[in-house]
Amino acid sequence: MRTDWTDLPKELRTQIEAHTGSIDRIVPAPTGNHADIASTLETSDGRVFVKAARKLEDRDGPEVMSLRREAAVNPAVCEYAPRLRWQAETEGWLALGFDHVQGRPADFSAGSPDLEILAKTVHALQSAPCPDVPMLSGGKRWQKFADDPAPFEGVTLLHTDLNEDNFLITDQGRAFVIDWAFVTRGAAWLELALLIPWLIKAGHTPQAADEWVSQFTSWGDAPPADLDMFSAAFAEQWRTASQVRDDAWITRHADLTARWAAYRLKE
Repeated sequence: MRTDWTDLPKELRTQIEAHTGSIDRIVPAPTGNHADIASTLETSDGRVFVKAARKLEDRDGPEVMSLRREAAVNPAVCEYAPRLRWQAETEGWLALGFDHVQGRPADFSAGSPDLEILAKTVHALQSAPCPDVPMLSGGKRWQKFADDPAPFEGVTLLHTDLNEDNFLITDQGRAFVIDWAFVTRGAAWLELALLIPWLIKAGHTPQAADEWVSQFTSWGDAPPADLDMFSAAFAEQWRTASQVRDDAWITRHADLTARWAAYRLKE
């Protein structure tokens, strides 16, 4: 559950307003769950999108660590992501202020023109240099669920959560990839394996999703055994999560990853 804006420490709100000017209206984000605060601020200096998270008592918690990753990678991905304007940190809280993007969530359903935009963006990201900044590791992220996670390692910059809500398209047709909380350095084909459940959620059959990602060289060049192993590991990750937390979105993703694994492994 997200925190109300008025629950933020006064000093943090003062620091934020020093960057934004007076705040006229606060509009909480309708989706996402990787920060305690995620809101659009309508200010005297225009709109800005703010994400903030509270530290644990003596260290950064998962939400703060995700914000630090977003801040670190932003200069390298501002061609695809909203620009980070400023950071504020005080009283056990970290806040980031981003350019506000006015766009709609993408449509990944079959036949949607947004799929062409998605493909162009993924091609660009697959070719982009991976910056030498702190981020997650493909092997370490899934080592608990795979006998040998070494094939998941690599040097490619991965967003790893390219769902429709994280892929905004403006009226001018420009795409923005938002929420880099789980930015990862790993094997290039991982981005596509992680995208497949979202394609299935949008109505693609597993076979159609497989055909769509096959347009990428990184997918075609990946050893089939590595794709099989990750499909099983990813499904197991979400099956385990669904047993721990009784949330509808977790149950749904567990079903999506299980459907893909069953297709991939011909179960």
